Amino acid sequence: MVTVESTAAERPAAGRGRVAAGGWRGRLAYAGRLVVLVAGLFCFACGIVLTLHSGLGLGPWDVFHQGLARHLGWTFGTTSIAVGFGVLLLAWALGMRVGVATVLNMTLVGAFIDLINATGLVPSFAGRAWPVRLAVDLAGVAVVGIGSAFYIKANLGAGPRDGLMLELARRAGGRVALARGALEVSVLAIGLLLGGTVGLGTVVFAFGIGPAVGLAFRLFRVTGDE
Repeated sequence: MVTVESTAAERPAAGRGRVAAGGWRGRLAYAGRLVVLVAGLFCFACGIVLTLHSGLGLGPWDVFHQGLARHLGWTFGTTSIAVGFGVLLLAWALGMRVGVATVLNMTLVGAFIDLINATGLVPSFAGRAWPVRLAVDLAGVAVVGIGSAFYIKANLGAGPRDGLMLELARRAGGRVALARGALEVSVLAIGLLLGGTVGLGTVVFAFGIGPAVGLAFRLFRVTGDE
């Protein structure tokens, strides 16, 4: 996935995940940030389901999740959680600090995806005309952008996939773009070999997620100081 995590994780994570001083006001503020975080993760999951049900192709991490799920016989969401756990262990071994957002990102996005699929909240558009499927796919990318903005606004830390990206970038001399590109190309290639769906939607996600997140930042007034 975009990693829901993406973009925000490229900022330093120092000080995230700690309850601000100030007694009940600090705890209330922290609870509010948790609500924003969970809302962002739910939006992110909704966006992923829309891209999944468009049948046009997925983002790099979700191509990997889908391909692996087909081989393991697991649900998409369960596979996402399992991959997130494996990535978390690797990132932790490389020096990543695990916070509340890391754990919630790993578990809730996958759980929400399975919940949305189980309830039939989003129907499949695979048999529809391609303009309809493209519109659904674009809507999915936009919703992922909104979810990312809320997730970042909560400012409670990076998810496991972006944590791994940051640790790889640190070991590559701070080259975040290089680490992110290498990581996403790798999981995309493996996902394709496993039978994940690659197509127009993959291109839309690759080129559309950045502008979608940027627009959501402006709409919800998310800044680098969140």
